[in-house]
Amino acid sequence: MTKTFLFLICILVSFKSAGQQQVPLNEKHYLDSLQHVLQKKIADSSRATTNFLLVEYWKFKDTLKSKAYLAAGTVAARNDRYLSALALFYKGQYYFNWNKPKASEAFKKAEGALSHFSTKKAYAKRAASWYNYALMNIDKMGYAFITKVTLEKAIPIAEKTGDPSVVAYYYTQLATILMNNYQFSKAASYNEKAIALLEKKAPRSTDLMFSYLTGVSINSYDNQGEKARKLLEKAQRILKPYPSSLNYPLYYYNEALYYSTIKSFDKALNSIDKGVTLAKKYNQQQLYQQFFFRRYDVYQQQKKYGKARQILLDIVKEGTLTAKINDRVTIYSELAKMSEKLGDYKEAYHWLNNYSQASDSISSDQTKVKINELETRYRSAKSLQKIQALQSENRQAQLGARNDNLYKLILGMGCLFLLLLLVFVLFSARSRRKLARQREINYRQQLSEMERKQQLKIAKAMLEGEELERERVARDLHDGLGGMLSGVKIGLSGLTDTQRGITDDKDLHRIIGQLDSSVTELRRIARNMVPETLLKFGLETALKDLCEFYMRDGLLITSEMFGIKKDIAMNVQLNIYRIVQELISNAIKHAHANNLILQCSQNENTMFITFEDNGIGFDMASISDKKGMGLENLKNRIAFLQGKFEVHSMPGEGTSIDIELKTSTDE
Repeated sequence: MTKTFLFLICILVSFKSAGQQQVPLNEKHYLDSLQHVLQKKIADSSRATTNFLLVEYWKFKDTLKSKAYLAAGTVAARNDRYLSALALFYKGQYYFNWNKPKASEAFKKAEGALSHFSTKKAYAKRAASWYNYALMNIDKMGYAFITKVTLEKAIPIAEKTGDPSVVAYYYTQLATILMNNYQFSKAASYNEKAIALLEKKAPRSTDLMFSYLTGVSINSYDNQGEKARKLLEKAQRILKPYPSSLNYPLYYYNEALYYSTIKSFDKALNSIDKGVTLAKKYNQQQLYQQFFFRRYDVYQQQKKYGKARQILLDIVKEGTLTAKINDRVTIYSELAKMSEKLGDYKEAYHWLNNYSQASDSISSDQTKVKINELETRYRSAKSLQKIQALQSENRQAQLGARNDNLYKLILGMGCLFLLLLLVFVLFSARSRRKLARQREINYRQQLSEMERKQQLKIAKAMLEGEELERERVARDLHDGLGGMLSGVKIGLSGLTDTQRGITDDKDLHRIIGQLDSSVTELRRIARNMVPETLLKFGLETALKDLCEFYMRDGLLITSEMFGIKKDIAMNVQLNIYRIVQELISNAIKHAHANNLILQCSQNENTMFITFEDNGIGFDMASISDKKGMGLENLKNRIAFLQGKFEVHSMPGEGTSIDIELKTSTDE
C-alpha cells in the first residue's frame, strides 16, 4: 500500500468517524422512547430537547425528518435562552452532511450563544460546536487548524464538564487527526488515554466502541497486527448484543483493514462483502464507496491488477470519492500504476496526464491563494497610507478652523454671556425639579435596600434560631431522654438476672427490644439535628457521610465533589448541608426514588449543586400552589445564601434540581 493511498483512506475514515451519531447502540429502543416522549403532554423545554435529539438521529438517514424535528424543536425553545442557543447547534447538525458553509456558520453562532452558560451540558455543546466548526472548514484551513482548535478549544472546554467520557471523545478525534498525518505513536497515545477513561466511566458505550475501532485503524496502518486484533475483539463484544446496529459497517471496514494488514486476504474480502451490504442498506454512501477502496487494496496486494483497475474505474464513474481534487489526484495516480502493471501504457499515459493536470491545478490554486494574500496585504498598506494622508490634511484644516472660531468666539462673548445667564436661570429651576425627583428615587432605592437587608437579617435569625433549637433538642434527647431510656433498659435487663421466674418472659424481652429500637431511633434523630461530621471534618466529608448514612438496600446514592474549599464559613457550610439533607429527604419520602445522584462543585465564591433522582416526578405547574414546610425551608436557605435554583420534573420521569449559591454572603 502506497503512502499517498494510505493517506487518502485515512482521510475518508476520519471524516466518517467524526460524522458518526452519538446515540445508544440499542437504537430501536432509543428511537421509540424519544417518539413516545413527544406523544405525551410535556413542558416546552423537554419537547425542544427531545426534538433536537431526533434531529441528530435522522441527519444521515432522512434529512426531511431531521429538518421537521429541527423546526419543531426551535419553536419549543423560543422562550428559553439556553435552548435557543442549542437550536443553533442542531441546525449545524442538520446541515452537517450536505451543506458545510451553513453548518460552519451555525456551529460558530452556537458556540457564541452557549458561551454565556456555565453548566456541564453547555460546556459539552460548546466543545462540540468548536470541533464541528473546525471539521466543516478542514478543506479550507487544513489539519493544522483542526488540530489547533481541538487542543486549544475543544479539549479545554470539555474538561470543564467534569465528565471523562466527553474529554475521551476529543482524545479519540485528536488521535484520528494525528493518524492522518502518519504520527502513529502520538495517535496511539491519545487513543489509549481515551480508552482508559471510557473503560472506567462508560464501559459499554458507543464512544468506547469508536475508540476501539480508531485504535484498530491506527495499529493496522502502523503494522501492529496483534494490538489491532485485541481492540477489534473488544469492539465486537460491545456490538454483539445489537445485531441491527448502524455501526456494523464501520466495524466490518476495520475488520477488513486488520485482515489486510496480516495478509489474510480471503477474510478481508468476506468482511468487505458484509460491510458493502450493510452500508448500502443503511444508506451510508461515503462508507459504501470506501469499501470498494478497501477491496481495491486487497486486489492490488494479491496482484490482481485487472480487478483492481476496474474498481478504480467504477469509483471514478460513481464520483462520490472523487469530489475533492486531492482525492482525484490519488485515484488517477493509482489508475496509472495499475495500467502500467497490466502493460497498457496508453491507458497509463492517459491517467498519468490526468494526474499531472490535477496536480497542476492544486499548485495553481495554492499559488492563487498566496497571490491573494499578498494582494490583500498590499491593498491594506495602500489604504493605510491614504488614511494617514487624509488625517494629516484634516488636522491642518482643523487648526485653521480653530483659529477662526477663536476670533468669532471673542467677538460673540458678550452676547453669549447674556444668553447663558438667561439659560442658566431657566435650567436652574429645571435642575432643582430634577434633583428633587432624583432624591425621591434615591430614597426609594435606599428603602428597598434596607428592606432587603432586613429580610436577610430575619432569615439569618430564623435559620440560626432553628439551628440553636436543633442543637438544644438534640442535646436534651441524647443526654436526657436517651440516658433515661438506657437506664430503663438496664433496669429491665437486670430483672432477668435477679428474678429467675421472669427470665423466659417473652413480653419482657419484646419490651427490652422495643427500648433498644427507641434508643437507636433517638440517636438517629439527634444525629440529623446536629451534624458532628460537619463540625469536625468539613463540608465535603459531611456530605459524603450524609449520603452514606441514607443509603440502604434498594437505595443507591452517588455523590461527586469537585473543588470544595475548606475555608467556607461554618454557617454557610451548615446551610448547604441542610439544603442537601432536605433534597435527599424529599427524594426518598415523596419521590420514592431508589437512585439518587448528587454533584457539588465550587468555582471561587460560587457553589453549584446538581441533584437528580429517578423517582415518580411531578407536574411543575402544581408546585406553585403548594407551600410545604420542606420547600419553604429550601427557598429560605437558598435566599439567605443569595442563590437561585431551577427544578425540572415530569410525572414518571424523575426530578432534576440545579442550585447556585454564594459561599460568602453580605451581612
